[in-house]
Amino acid sequence: MNTLSEIKNDIKTKNFSPIYLLMGEEEFYIDNITNLFIENVLSEEEKQFNLNVLYGKESSVDQIISICKKYPLNSTYQIVLVKEAQDLSRSFDGFTDYFKKPLNSTILIINYKHKSIDKRKSFFKVLQKNAKVFESKKLYDSQVQNWITDNVKVDYRNGNILKEYKLRSNFFAEGITVLNNKIYQLTWKEKIGFVYDVNTFDQINSFEYNKSLEGWGICNDGSKLYKSDGTEKIWLLDPDNQKEDGFIEIYTNKNKVVGLNELEWVNGKIFANRYLFDGIAIINPNNGGIEAVINLSSLKNMVTKHEKLDVINGIAYNEKRNSIFVTGKMWDKIFEIRIKK
Repeated sequence: MNTLSEIKNDIKTKNFSPIYLLMGEEEFYIDNITNLFIENVLSEEEKQFNLNVLYGKESSVDQIISICKKYPLNSTYQIVLVKEAQDLSRSFDGFTDYFKKPLNSTILIINYKHKSIDKRKSFFKVLQKNAKVFESKKLYDSQVQNWITDNVKVDYRNGNILKEYKLRSNFFAEGITVLNNKIYQLTWKEKIGFVYDVNTFDQINSFEYNKSLEGWGICNDGSKLYKSDGTEKIWLLDPDNQKEDGFIEIYTNKNKVVGLNELEWVNGKIFANRYLFDGIAIINPNNGGIEAVINLSSLKNMVTKHEKLDVINGIAYNEKRNSIFVTGKMWDKIFEIRIKK
């Protein structure tokens, strides 16, 4: 099996395998890796003729192989993306000959969701010789660290804990924001949020998500809430009833931007971490456009290394100091930075 870091490095160095099998129960990682390929391998012009998206339920193995054997048009590569490939599971043996001799100018990406392929199958053994295989395993409650269930008020100058509230362990706590003396907190997949008194940490209310998929990051502009759900959408919520009043879609000048995570409102802009990326995107809330990106990749080299060290994820604006605090999951440090234009 290959790691997420190995596949990201392939994309970064443009050193591609001809086949990528992305399989398993946790859909997010499969979708995220797929989007990284789509956004970074081909230009917008190249995508018009060299991005082929097929669905297992609507396609046959022979049709997919036929497209894979074509050469790209005015491009170094073509992408053949097979979504919902688990619907082809009974006919996967038909790929064996192509797996033995894939075309190097084709990047075949197979999305096999909700389960994994039986590794004892003969075609899988052939596949492994010429492919990168990523298994996206489900995250179980027992794997979630206890600190994720806590709300903690900390003195940033010395790290002392001033106040703490423990959320029930069946919830995976996510982003928080403070508005009108209330703390608004999201949970990840449980589709429920909580409202607390900012001084006592007493729970005031709870609310359910409507159309948004999950709970990732949340911020406010002083009158309304902005909530991310891991897609390209940032949802607008009424702070009084927490109803979703619409959304903005986040784009660069070329592509939509998915995986938006932690959010913070800073001087009329939304600052956002993007999952698996080492930086902060500065977003115009009026049109969803990304105006700039802050590169924070050097910070990870300044924290203590350990096996559970994870991605950059944490932004807090200190208006009095005109600075931003940033950190990451399982990091032992918080950094204070200032942005120079």
